[in-house]
Amino acid sequence: MNKIAGFLIALILMTGCQTKQEESIGMAVEFMDHAACAYVSRDKGWFKEEGLNLSAYESYVTGMTLASAMVRGDIQVAYMCLIPAINVFANAQVPIKILAGTHKYGYGLAVNPDKIKTVFDLQKKGLNIGCVREGGAVDIVLHKTIDKYRLNKTEVLKNIRRMNPPKQILAVKSGKLDAAFLPEQWATMAEDYGFKMMLTAKDIWPQMQGSVLVIREDLLKKRPNIAEKLIAVTEKSTAWINKNQARAAEILARQMQSINEPLLPLKAAKLTKRNEINDKVLGRSMKRMNYTTEISPAMIQSTIDYMAKLGYIKKSFKAEEILYDGI
Repeated sequence: MNKIAGFLIALILMTGCQTKQEESIGMAVEFMDHAACAYVSRDKGWFKEEGLNLSAYESYVTGMTLASAMVRGDIQVAYMCLIPAINVFANAQVPIKILAGTHKYGYGLAVNPDKIKTVFDLQKKGLNIGCVREGGAVDIVLHKTIDKYRLNKTEVLKNIRRMNPPKQILAVKSGKLDAAFLPEQWATMAEDYGFKMMLTAKDIWPQMQGSVLVIREDLLKKRPNIAEKLIAVTEKSTAWINKNQARAAEILARQMQSINEPLLPLKAAKLTKRNEINDKVLGRSMKRMNYTTEISPAMIQSTIDYMAKLGYIKKSFKAEEILYDGI
């Protein structure tokens, strides 16, 4: 009897270790408060509580660079902006599924109030307007702004200077930009250097889906239980953030300042070292977003269709192709 009991105990221990190892995942997040639920969950140990062992946890300064990382097999789960997720699915043909949302909105147009009084001033010749590269989430907001206010697209695009968010912030500080289309928390940071928030994504695109939680389909097929665990953690963290936003901002500031510099562009690392991404900035920024895991398939579809219209993906496709079955 003792031998049988001993064998069963050994078997249970072996099975437990094997399960933990099999559920190891490589995760990537954006270096923004868009991924607040991921930063909070990691800080509080909620991933571990669900039996999720993070074999890698990497932070990327834009959704576009994170999307490139998703092509690699070792990054299997990501908290990323919806638009780069659509890009990586449609253009790079990386088989991913959207499990949940993380927030709505999260992008803005900050301007030098001495040079730009109304949105129509964006058409003026000789302006320098910062924006991420073509196909990024903020670039889509730029095009939506042009559409909504019927701006002269040619004239506005002549003024666009393509650069990542940290570089834009440094250009704002040095007076080299007159306006900047930025994701949060970078858009709010621009206010600390004299810029004024002229428009947010909420003004431009009602109910705009910001970021999402995605998983590679190969992992989903092998371990479907991981999807439910990730969703559960994300929902728990999102609910906590909505009740404890000031404390969440403190956690984000601490987490972001601890990110390894090699994973960030030099300019982002410098800003972090100076503690310019602090809880006060993050607290103001987070109030400009609606943290929710809810997703509207109709909104996902309209985003896909708009990206196809702009030529950023080859053709439109059904939202159901990228959405998890549970949505």
